[in-house]
Amino acid sequence: MPKATEVLSFPKVGNIAPAFSLANQAGKTISLKDFRDKKHVALYFYPKAMTPGCTVQACGIRDTKASLSRQKIVVLGISPDPVKRLQKFRDKESLNFDLLSDEDHAIADKYGVWALKKFMGREFMGIHRITFIIGKDGRLKHVMEKVNTKTHHDDVLEVIKSL
Repeated sequence: MPKATEVLSFPKVGNIAPAFSLANQAGKTISLKDFRDKKHVALYFYPKAMTPGCTVQACGIRDTKASLSRQKIVVLGISPDPVKRLQKFRDKESLNFDLLSDEDHAIADKYGVWALKKFMGREFMGIHRITFIIGKDGRLKHVMEKVNTKTHHDDVLEVIKSL
């Protein structure tokens, strides 16, 4: 587990992205290798389902799914929420992509996004809102450190088009 004083440290662009297999909102196991040689993966980490910023971000992805699919992009959202909460979030917002449960934050640790956060005067460990673009070859192509929840979906499309 990272020390509270550590800065974010991501996998290196150009390297093979860290592998994972996690349960989605329906309890089905989704693995990064499922998309190898088929699709680009926009892997986005978000702090908590059904919170305002996370809802705006997820709904933007939902509303641009057709454009993302045309670019052969699959979007996977990862949070420390339990499967049951992810299903509730997906149902409530009519989301059309997989949300993955990383309750022990093991994958967040692998990607370097579990670190000290500050909110309303308190400090705690949590997931930072970061997106990783992974190519069809399984290599990390881009890290989006500054994520704007309102434009995230368009920003992902722009990054993919620029690769």
